[in-house]
Amino acid sequence: MSIATMSPADQERASRLRRMKLIALGLLVLAAAVYLSTLRVAHDGVWGFVNAGAEAAMVGALADWFAVTALFRHPLGIPVPHTAIIPRRKDDIARNLQSFFTENFLTEAIVRERVAATRVGTRLGEWLQVETNAVRVVAEGSRLARVGLARISDDDVNHLVSEVIVPRLRSEPLAGAAGDLLDAIVTDGAHHGLVDLVVGEVHDWLRRHPDTFDGIVGERAPRWAPGFVNRRIVRWTYDQAMEWLWAIRRDRDHPTRAALDDLLRQIAGDLQHNPVVAERAEKLKDRLLSHPQTAETIVSLWRTVQGSLDSALAAESSELKQRAVRAVQRFGDSLLDDDALRARLEGRLEDASAFVVRTYGAELSTVISHTIERWDGEQAARRIELHVGRDLQFIRINGTVVGCLAGLGIHAISLLVR
Repeated sequence: MSIATMSPADQERASRLRRMKLIALGLLVLAAAVYLSTLRVAHDGVWGFVNAGAEAAMVGALADWFAVTALFRHPLGIPVPHTAIIPRRKDDIARNLQSFFTENFLTEAIVRERVAATRVGTRLGEWLQVETNAVRVVAEGSRLARVGLARISDDDVNHLVSEVIVPRLRSEPLAGAAGDLLDAIVTDGAHHGLVDLVVGEVHDWLRRHPDTFDGIVGERAPRWAPGFVNRRIVRWTYDQAMEWLWAIRRDRDHPTRAALDDLLRQIAGDLQHNPVVAERAEKLKDRLLSHPQTAETIVSLWRTVQGSLDSALAAESSELKQRAVRAVQRFGDSLLDDDALRARLEGRLEDASAFVVRTYGAELSTVISHTIERWDGEQAARRIELHVGRDLQFIRINGTVVGCLAGLGIHAISLLVR
């Protein structure tokens, strides 16, 4: 692994490792210099302690240099037994490291504890509250959605509709299910919004286009009647329609709404319990689904929806994106305010993380052994030394200092014993 192939971070590690090696080597040289300079001095006084301390410091420094070096290579290139441990036994080390990582880190209990400690729900809620973060989420989601939409071709949709959806719908009796669904919709009042929309749109259209209404109804007026009579009847019909629609629009308890609810309940009941109506519904379903234009119509509708979505997602300030940003921010608010929602989210994350570890933990940890086994011995030693070698130099430094202290102690004991 040459300097040219190192990342900037590895180059910084290599520089720090060299500095620590120089410091450790400098202490050894200093101890040797002190030892040699005091070798011929009388050792019955202070100089004896200095000489003994320097000698022991050299021994400690050399011993720990040998121990540290023996991990990564043969000291001085001499193939001493039990040296160059990492190059020779890297595969065993990799497997042991994998087992250690699996047994002590990739456990369900530890993963659950760490996920719970991170308070993902609270931190995510706080992050999503910030508008710039919400905009970023929507922008990334829009980009992914556009990529996904672009990959769905008309042929894919046509195949899905013709080969999967339509045959399944034709084979499944839908009258009873449709009746259950319609009954649930009416019971919950979920259709009221659609009624409001339809009534409102029709009322607004009539208000904007009275002449069109006059033309459509006037064409069907009897030709034998005088023109002014027909016009008055058409105008009266228009006024009655506007008044009727406005009454329905503003009155939630209007008789027409109640009549519509009764009609829908009756249709739902007939679909559920009346065999004749259910059979007619199934025949109508079959006629619609067997018509060759059905699949083409669905594909055409999808193409329109796809184009509209793509345009809305591409626009920087579309209404869809603005609504999405507000929805993301509201979700962030809910995570902070709703303890139950936050607990459910964090619980799901814990369950998902535990499932991944429980099911794939052993396979994930094999990345360690597989990666190290692909390295040759010297490459593995260089990489490991690059990451931990600097800290190991403190062993050499400490060995020099401890050796010096041990030498002083031994010299003192020797003087006392004499």
